Amino acid sequence: MTENSVVRKTVEVKGTKLSYLEAGSPDAPPLVLLHGTFWSRVWKPVLPQLAAELHCLALDFPGFGHSEGQLDVEEAAVPALAQVVLDAADALGLETFAVAAHDIGGGVAQHLAAYSGRVTRLVLVNAVMFDSWPVPAVERFRDPAVRAGTSSEELLAARTKTMQLTVERPLSTEEIEDYVFPWRSPDRARSWMAMAGAADSRYTLDLLPALKAAAVPTRLIWGRDDDFQKISFARRYVAEVPASDLVEVAGKHIPMEDSPHEIAGAMLEHLSAR
Repeated sequence: MTENSVVRKTVEVKGTKLSYLEAGSPDAPPLVLLHGTFWSRVWKPVLPQLAAELHCLALDFPGFGHSEGQLDVEEAAVPALAQVVLDAADALGLETFAVAAHDIGGGVAQHLAAYSGRVTRLVLVNAVMFDSWPVPAVERFRDPAVRAGTSSEELLAARTKTMQLTVERPLSTEEIEDYVFPWRSPDRARSWMAMAGAADSRYTLDLLPALKAAAVPTRLIWGRDDDFQKISFARRYVAEVPASDLVEVAGKHIPMEDSPHEIAGAMLEHLSAR
């Protein structure tokens, strides 16, 4: 593996093989990258640039992307997913590490920063925070009847329709398929619905005192035209949470697709403490 190549590997965590994208030298400072209602695919546009200075590990949660397993609602809650990250870090030999997170993964990252004592630096990209979530399309799945009555085919169709709303530039048919193919699997569809069913803003509201006390150096990087996670929440975060700043970029909810070089540069500047 060259330092800028991206390869997919697996790590066993409590009997489940979790998939992750790896890039960069194992001797470089470690960066764990987390997804939310998508999967590790969201980080691919920035990994080659990040790999020049960091050891990047973009994890798929159980039942997402290429990972084994299937989440239920209890397992998909923010504290439970944070424990998955810590268990994966242990399995990968990481004592302390930086974290970058997107979407609901940002709630997991804030939990880790607030409580674990193992996060050195934090990057939040169009992430959930305060009471910014769940958005209506996700919140409806908190109803068990909606989860039970939604087939994997229906979820796949909904995720396919949503994809173009998350990115400013036009996505090709091949790019959209690359993003949504995991939800052709019923197990992965059920894991997605479990994450949606577990979505609860109390997780990001209740941790605020501990997050502020921890004061982990944090950079927010935001696609300013995101219709799902509004930039007003990012501006509120940097006003209220110590040791945080904000970089605004062109893009929507997955700005890594719209502004990959700007995002990677802003991440490296923060994570390398330049």
